[in-house]
Amino acid sequence: MSTGQQRQPSRFRMSKDTLRSNKTDIVMGLCGDYRLVLNKVLEKKLITQREYNNLKSIPNENIEGHVVELVDKIMNKGEDTCKAFLDLLQTDDEIKTTLPELANIQDNCLLPTPAQESSLYGDAPEAKRLKQEELYELRSQPVGLCMIINNEKFSDGTSRGGTNTDAQSLAEVFHWLGFRVLMCKDQTREQMSHTVAGLASLSDGNQLQGLSVQEWNGSRFTAPQQALQHGDAFFCCILSHGEKGAVWGTDLNPLAIKEITRSFKATEQSALTGKPKVFLIQACQGRQKQRGVMLKDVETDGGSPSIPEEADVLVAVATVEDHQAFRHPVNGSWFVQSVCQQLKERCPSGEDFTSILHYVNGDVGQKEAFSQPVTAKQMPEVRFTLTKRLVLSPQRM
Repeated sequence: MSTGQQRQPSRFRMSKDTLRSNKTDIVMGLCGDYRLVLNKVLEKKLITQREYNNLKSIPNENIEGHVVELVDKIMNKGEDTCKAFLDLLQTDDEIKTTLPELANIQDNCLLPTPAQESSLYGDAPEAKRLKQEELYELRSQPVGLCMIINNEKFSDGTSRGGTNTDAQSLAEVFHWLGFRVLMCKDQTREQMSHTVAGLASLSDGNQLQGLSVQEWNGSRFTAPQQALQHGDAFFCCILSHGEKGAVWGTDLNPLAIKEITRSFKATEQSALTGKPKVFLIQACQGRQKQRGVMLKDVETDGGSPSIPEEADVLVAVATVEDHQAFRHPVNGSWFVQSVCQQLKERCPSGEDFTSILHYVNGDVGQKEAFSQPVTAKQMPEVRFTLTKRLVLSPQRM
């Protein structure tokens, strides 16, 4: 059909997404010779003379902030300008010589082409083949609901910069994995509790009325067009501030994580009984910073008809109890961004979700935040009562 020739499938990401996902590396690279790139950008007419004059008159001590402003201006000018900017960084001989690191920007925002349905069993490597009875059945279309509770602005005037980047990254990945992705923005403690209870007892959309639920349509959040109902799996992603064992509403009142998960206890009436229910929590669990510790002298060596009511649940929290979780004010949190990246890389090969979280723990554990007097670290924590393997597969669009 002609429409298929005109529209790219949503699983392909464009230059603007590449620029966004590599923004930190690009900004660091540009700071090495900001004037050179600024002049090149003007030559290519990617910015106006007035914008150039404003960006050129920068005190040296504030270069990084203005580099961010330049990149933001480029991103706001649309896809063609973003593509021309990336081409400039990677093809201009003078830039490649002076700032060689900018020539290696990877399009790591690309979502891999979905694997054939049979690859989980017939085409996958022997070690990754799983028997049907070992897997949760994910046959519904869509696979299920993924709810994002995204708390950005709080009653004390503070704001969680970067949380919208996390929300969009989650929306893109779970939409790619075949979920209907919903979002509620800036909820108080009571609103969060009402949202969770409504989802747990969902039989139609009425339970979520009045909560301004939006749905990801592949490019942005809009009002849901169809009634909501559960499928074969459920994900709940909560992005907020928090304390030990709890997440905060925008009114700074805590909602216990235990209370959230126990809303989804198995019952004879629940549409999610026997189905996987996963909770991804991006929130601090205290004020302590984890110290970095150097390793030394370390050696390494290569069916019942009923189920427990708290079975089939997985909770992954960005950090262990009593400690902080780190978030970049533009690029999003360490934890959420790692989860999204690892899902993109590993779901097409048929790896199960708990195994993927091992890679997330390893990835986040390698990161460092430079905070005096020590280098601060972060360690996510995962606990689960899953009874089978949860394997998420990209959906053909």
